Amino acid sequence: MSSENTPAPDLPLFYRDPQPLSSVSHAVWRLKDGDAAFAAETPFAPIVVGELAAASASYPVVFAGGDAQPLAVLGLERRNLFVEAGAWVEDAYVPAYVRRYPFGFIGTANPEGFALAIDAGSDRVAMSGDEGVALFEDGRPSEVTKQALAFCDAFQAEATATRAFAEALTAQGLLIDRRADATLPDGRTLGLDGFQIVDAETFAALPDDVVLDWHRKGWLALVQFHLASLERFSVLLHRQQRVAGVSQPSVSETVDVAPVHSKKA
Repeated sequence: MSSENTPAPDLPLFYRDPQPLSSVSHAVWRLKDGDAAFAAETPFAPIVVGELAAASASYPVVFAGGDAQPLAVLGLERRNLFVEAGAWVEDAYVPAYVRRYPFGFIGTANPEGFALAIDAGSDRVAMSGDEGVALFEDGRPSEVTKQALAFCDAFQAEATATRAFAEALTAQGLLIDRRADATLPDGRTLGLDGFQIVDAETFAALPDDVVLDWHRKGWLALVQFHLASLERFSVLLHRQQRVAGVSQPSVSETVDVAPVHSKKA
């Protein structure tokens, strides 16, 4: 998904130099306290199925064009409207992808294998000195590294379940291309494209056997959370207007979620 002036990164979102953790190479590395400033300029974050309900209460949830990865939409341009002065706003859900940073998993030589990694480019990583918490103690993972491994392991399991859900949506032909367009009071236009949403009519016409199967898997509820979350595009517009200094946004102003062939800017 893209917004105006948002580049397509070659590395996973947020990561600049992910390295598999090693008790030899990273024996003296430490993890410092930090904030959410690293996420201040991203308009979206990946989410997994286990958090879709919680995320949908704070953000529009859409699907990336291509692999149908669920995404929480955080802004209408290259700005996260939920990070203020380096802190995530208290009344909004923080996606697990954000909470796990600067840790993560990277693939290994084994196609099914993953290794715990850390982003060496993160401001929270100290490669020397005494500031922060040690990643290794006496050659063994410290408590903070063990907790990161458990969190990332759970996230990876959810990612597998998320791929199954995304593949099912695609297989049933439910996803349709959309873009979001908004015009601010100063006349500036914002556009967000490259995402998909579930077509409500096609969803309502699913065969009975698919409906039963999806009910048992909890997927029907996930789709309903997604569809309901689209109303929150108006919340993004109001937050955008507040950032722009508009104290009383007009209730008549909305974000237009339109087909990709829309003529709007």
